[in-house]
Amino acid sequence: MTDVHDIPALMKNIGTAARAAGRQLATASTEAKNIALNGAAEVLRRNQNQIISENAKDLAFGEDKGLSAAMLDRLALDEGRIGAMAKGLDDVAALPDPVGAITDEWDRPNGLHFERRRVPLGVIGVIYESRPNVTADAGALCLKAGNAAILRGGSESFHSSAAILEALQSGLRDAGLPEAAVQRVPTRDRAAVGEMLTMTEYIDVIVPRGGKSLVERVSAESRVPLFKHLEGICHTYVAKDADPVMAANLVVNAKMRRTGICGSTETLLIDRDALPMLTRIMDGLVEAGCEVRGDDEARAADSRMIAATDSDWGTEFLDSIIAVRTVDGVDAAIRHITDFGSQHTDAIVTENSETAEKFLNEVDSAIVMVNASTQFADGGEFGMGAEIGISTGKLHARGPVGVEQLTSMKYVVRGTGQCRS
Repeated sequence: MTDVHDIPALMKNIGTAARAAGRQLATASTEAKNIALNGAAEVLRRNQNQIISENAKDLAFGEDKGLSAAMLDRLALDEGRIGAMAKGLDDVAALPDPVGAITDEWDRPNGLHFERRRVPLGVIGVIYESRPNVTADAGALCLKAGNAAILRGGSESFHSSAAILEALQSGLRDAGLPEAAVQRVPTRDRAAVGEMLTMTEYIDVIVPRGGKSLVERVSAESRVPLFKHLEGICHTYVAKDADPVMAANLVVNAKMRRTGICGSTETLLIDRDALPMLTRIMDGLVEAGCEVRGDDEARAADSRMIAATDSDWGTEFLDSIIAVRTVDGVDAAIRHITDFGSQHTDAIVTENSETAEKFLNEVDSAIVMVNASTQFADGGEFGMGAEIGISTGKLHARGPVGVEQLTSMKYVVRGTGQCRS
């Protein structure tokens, strides 16, 4: 066994094993992949007490490290969350297998027949922080799409991720697939991240899933292509013709359902002509325990707010805090989102279809919504089974990255002896 303190040798061994496993997975049957996923789901359910015990070690470590309440919430596992992880594996198994799917085909006048097929990317590295469920989601999605996965979870989720990995590898063994199809970097040493970022011989794409500092580091240092998003600075805009009850319900849910996820609304934009709705919205936010920071006009409409500062408009709070800004119409809302947003998820609440379409067409974000909570910015809610992350880039994949987005294309050309003149 490789010494975990010899980081270059450790990572080379992991990369070599992943590349070999990836070649096997690329031609694995849908049935074998599904057996692995369903089997892993059953092991998660059967071992939930052990996983919760391992998670307790991580929570204690996180508390000692001084993690915020939002980060501890992301880290925590219970029966419900483990059950959701297991269901996620079953849901991914139930998805159509993208590998080998012919997305287009055509004939040329010279008799050549062309096909465009989906093929795996190869080996995917996933670097994430304190959300142990990413171990299950990322491993499952990579597997279904025929990719090997190298997972590097944060130091806070070290024990939880190890327990979840055991379930994934148990499923792989039962399906006759290589355990190295899903591997975890077995060290908290940050040097392992630096090593991953240079492993162009072994890794085809890296997905950083975590806070701003992690994504900035990966973006600056990686020699491997990335799927990434920097921040989830999400907006909900309440237009003047919004339904007041719907607006209140949506804003409270978009902010407070889970404050620590990247789809949580961080800024409420409210039309000047919609300010009479603000009291109802504030009632729900205050009752839910949210701190509200508003501009002068918003505070004049409801004195329960504290004064917002300029820095609040571009902040991903990941906490029970929301900033409220008054805008004069949909164009002003779009300008604010352009100036302060992160091209993640933005929503409008309106009963006017023309206003809605303008918002949808002109807000340049990976996900745009009408009359829906930004908390739906999740691959599972999109019917993808799960997601490996939300990509805000514009190359290859954008929005929730599910099994289909973890494939590339191959062109197959069939001839009958044609030579080019």
